[in-house]
Amino acid sequence: MSDNRKYYYLKLKENYFDEDAIVLLESMQDGILYSNILLKLYLKSLKNGGKLQLDENIPYTAQMIATITRQQVGTVERALQIFMKLGLVEPLQNGALYMSNIELLIGQSSTEGERKRRARLALQEQKALPKYGADKCPPYQADICPPEIEIEKEIEIEKERERELDTGQPTRAAYGRYENVFLSQSELDGLKADLPDKWNYYIDRLSCHIASSGKRYKSHAATIYKWAQEDAAKKAPKKGIPDYSCKEGESL
Repeated sequence: MSDNRKYYYLKLKENYFDEDAIVLLESMQDGILYSNILLKLYLKSLKNGGKLQLDENIPYTAQMIATITRQQVGTVERALQIFMKLGLVEPLQNGALYMSNIELLIGQSSTEGERKRRARLALQEQKALPKYGADKCPPYQADICPPEIEIEKEIEIEKERERELDTGQPTRAAYGRYENVFLSQSELDGLKADLPDKWNYYIDRLSCHIASSGKRYKSHAATIYKWAQEDAAKKAPKKGIPDYSCKEGESL
């Protein structure tokens, strides 16, 4: 029997506890307790999109938070004040509390709505990036990958994993400068055979284009072949048009 329930999870990067806000928080008296409360609140808010509330109409109070985190009310009240000062928690108009940056930490089992929501978040973040041509990588991104591109890459990788679960087909591997060009082994072998001197160039070109523009393609292999054909057509000599141009000193 299949399990159709939704499971939510918290995604923490390896440097989560090295972030300034967390370091400052844990350096305070009772800071370890505050850090523990913060993680529990993140988890409690996941299914409500970051809002701390029992249901749509009942926001969590300090007493309720103390109960679910198994801490003293006074400790919770101090923690909430500190969280708000550090920008980790924001009060909403309905009295509920919102866990800041929760959108970047939420994970969920495969659903179309969740994929679209996270894709929208990534595209919103991409708006802050400068625009560059389709064939050029931003100069300052030669050796680093901005957080916005990391988010986009994580979404694409997760979609590949979901595709493997849904179809049973092998996951395509990530290639290119920003690891956002996805190709199966057969597609990669085909590119190497058909474009022996250019396959790596086109993969990096597509990788930079996706990273700088935020565009999506149904098939990365097909896009590369299309670009290669267009480039070849531009270089091909035009037929059927006589050349009537004259060099200096010549006449027709």
